[in-house]
Amino acid sequence: MAAIDQISLGVSDCERAGRFWAAALGYVRRPPRYPGDEWIVLEPPPGASGVPIAMDLSESPVAEFPRIHLDLIAGDRDLDDEVERLVGCGAQRVDWPHYPAELEPGAAPYVVLADTEGNRFCVSGQVPQRGEPAGR
Repeated sequence: MAAIDQISLGVSDCERAGRFWAAALGYVRRPPRYPGDEWIVLEPPPGASGVPIAMDLSESPVAEFPRIHLDLIAGDRDLDDEVERLVGCGAQRVDWPHYPAELEPGAAPYVVLADTEGNRFCVSGQVPQRGEPAGR
């Protein structure tokens, strides 16, 4: 059975995209596989799980409503705090018209952002209730 080996993102500036995704995910750049290997591939740090992400030079326009995107989870951080951290890394907020009026039972809230190349991605997590401290 096939398995995902790596995700390749179409970007116009591989170095800029690589810096953003390394900061966003805490990934590290894979060393060159051979002399002259210029591919930017980011991998989880040693001992961490995750799928590598490669930056693939592309001249295709960014899709406003992409058919495929990455879903990130805020982990132990408050969703709002993680969104602000990602914006600080270079992400941009997206005016997304498709947020649900009401979340399905058990579903976590999410925010749609764009990376430095305009590629859309979502980040989900928990938002503290009123009077509850952030970062539960």
